[in-house]
Amino acid sequence: MNIIIPMAGSGKRLRPHTLTTPKPLFPIAGKTIVARLIEDLTRLWATRIQNVGFIVGDFGTEVEKSLISISQDLGLTPHIFYQREPLGTAHAVYCAQELLDDDEVVIAFADTLFSVEDLPQADVEGVIWVKEVEDPRAYGVVTVDERNYITALVEKPENFVSNLAIIGIYYLKKGNVLKSALEYIFEKKIKTKGEFQLTDALSVLLSKGLSFMPGKVQQWLDCGNKASLLEASRVILSQFGEQSHIAASATIENSLVLPPCFIGAYTSIKNSIVGPFVSIGEYGIVENSIVQDSIFRDQVWVSNAHLNHSIVGNKAAYQGQPHQINLGDYSSIN
Repeated sequence: MNIIIPMAGSGKRLRPHTLTTPKPLFPIAGKTIVARLIEDLTRLWATRIQNVGFIVGDFGTEVEKSLISISQDLGLTPHIFYQREPLGTAHAVYCAQELLDDDEVVIAFADTLFSVEDLPQADVEGVIWVKEVEDPRAYGVVTVDERNYITALVEKPENFVSNLAIIGIYYLKKGNVLKSALEYIFEKKIKTKGEFQLTDALSVLLSKGLSFMPGKVQQWLDCGNKASLLEASRVILSQFGEQSHIAASATIENSLVLPPCFIGAYTSIKNSIVGPFVSIGEYGIVENSIVQDSIFRDQVWVSNAHLNHSIVGNKAAYQGQPHQINLGDYSSIN
């Protein structure tokens, strides 16, 4: 089995943080989004996965080394592919065409964390994982028949057709079947909103009579913007229960750490109340402050502050009055 992870997008909804760090490499409780995604996939399919392909933009060698390391740590063979132009999700997947062979393939977009209820059935060619949502107008959705087979994919319907939102994880029994559908929409110039979309290629397969079923998820965390990223952090930290993860090298002086929290290596907390639901990276300094429901990255300095529902980037500094802030890397507010 091969995994393809498109992650070449610019992450505009999560700026300013994605100006310096690709969104899938943003850490939550000490581990990047993409690392958590791959771990979830390997737990689901166990030893069936051999290869993982990352479709990236111009992210630089350090990012690529990180992706290779994440894969190798899990016993997978990594591949790096490049999407030079933003031509759509179908084009992104096709950039990894060498992994679209006669083996099984999973496509998982890198801003999604999930847990699933069921695995693909042997009598279907594909599975599209979905989640019931209250307002489907902001999502692509699937419609199903009385047997629970997918009949159509509809992008952001204005009128109600289904509340089964597509979450961005797909399984196909044969990757080369998808490759042929991608080549078909390129040849026929089939686009949605000016781009080649993966859902259009899947619709081609449906029209040819291939059988797809919806997969149900127990949990879906969209990490695409500040609010959803903080929500994902709360959910992941909640898995710690009534405990916090505090690195052995961290120092806590005259302070309270209210669980659940993650405190990274060599971070110092002094005369402060931190938590609940706070994640702090390495070499941070928090002093004379109250911090709740926030994410601080590495080498952050926060002093005399009361922060809630905030994200502070690498090497950023904040000293001041109570606020909700969204402070990018290397920034400073005094």
